[in-house]
Amino acid sequence: MNSEKTAPFRSSKIKADTQCAPLSWRKACVHTECSLHQIAPYIGKIKSSIARELIHHYSQSGHLVVDPFAGAGTIPLEAAIHGRRVFCADVSPYSRILSRAKLLPPASVEDALELAEHAVREAKKLPTPDLRSIPGWVRHFFHPKTLQDAVQFAEVARKPGNEFIMACFLGILHHQRPGFLSYPSSHLVPYLRDKNYPRSKFPEMYCYRELKPRLLRKIHRTYKRFEKPASSDVIFVQRAVQRVTLPNQFHSVVTSPPYMNALDYARDNRLRLWFIDPTLARYMDDSHTQRRDSFVDAMCSFALKVQKGLQKSGFCVIVVGEDLGRSFNAHPSETVLKIVNEKAPSLKLKTVLTDDIPDVRRTRRRCTGVKTEHFLIFQRL
Repeated sequence: MNSEKTAPFRSSKIKADTQCAPLSWRKACVHTECSLHQIAPYIGKIKSSIARELIHHYSQSGHLVVDPFAGAGTIPLEAAIHGRRVFCADVSPYSRILSRAKLLPPASVEDALELAEHAVREAKKLPTPDLRSIPGWVRHFFHPKTLQDAVQFAEVARKPGNEFIMACFLGILHHQRPGFLSYPSSHLVPYLRDKNYPRSKFPEMYCYRELKPRLLRKIHRTYKRFEKPASSDVIFVQRAVQRVTLPNQFHSVVTSPPYMNALDYARDNRLRLWFIDPTLARYMDDSHTQRRDSFVDAMCSFALKVQKGLQKSGFCVIVVGEDLGRSFNAHPSETVLKIVNEKAPSLKLKTVLTDDIPDVRRTRRRCTGVKTEHFLIFQRL
């Protein structure tokens, strides 16, 4: 992996070979990546092209790759596409749906369309939902008839085995474009854009939006650059890292833990969580992203389990979002390095790659918080 030398790593206590990330990482991949990556949005996810290079450099075909912070399933999908066996986990039910949809998709677009058609027919047989029983903040996003269709469809899509069509449905849930179901809204984090698109000037954006044709078009887009995972040996576990039992032995770890105190996954996915299960909209305990002590607890558990199961000479790559705010006395990268040194002493830090996050990749209106990602690359002695 070709890199350029840059300034020393910011920690004054822990020395490391610090390099700039490869220039190729700056290139856009949205028009070249496997289109399964675009099935639905997920805040803070790693670029698929970066995940691919990490998989290639730090694992081999047939290896078992572990990712206990799977998020959008980007790293597991790239690992499976390139013939690695995969064990992944995440506490989020949204992560479970995305990861299973990407790792175990229908074999062809025809199969996926047939699955969706069947689900639509099944949904239409359900009783019409009483919108008065739906929270006002959810009703705020949709035309009443669209919301009725969406609620009925979600009831079918949340059944076990329907993760792919649920993911496609969540991928068209809200946006201002006509191919989506909501009133004009942001795509990633749900908030209405009715000030930019007032109803008086854009009445067509507040009309009924039929679910079926939008869902079928979404499926076609998802198979535009379809790469079937080469490995079907994949496991996803929906649990926090403290409760995950990793395999007895594994060859590599490539993972991107939640940014410490920078993102709130429950808030940012609240509308999708409601459709996954109406009881989940405020369920998620995001304390590991909001409180230093809980973040440290999660990373300590992670390090202990890697110390136990990572094979000799195996690599552990941890992607850390560097928080430049004033919330903590130490930077997250320094915190993670200290934890690994204490809890996983057999892991030696080989390299730190630094990658600035350009403003165009941001998901917030204000470009604050995480400005840099550090790729901490360890090897088991």
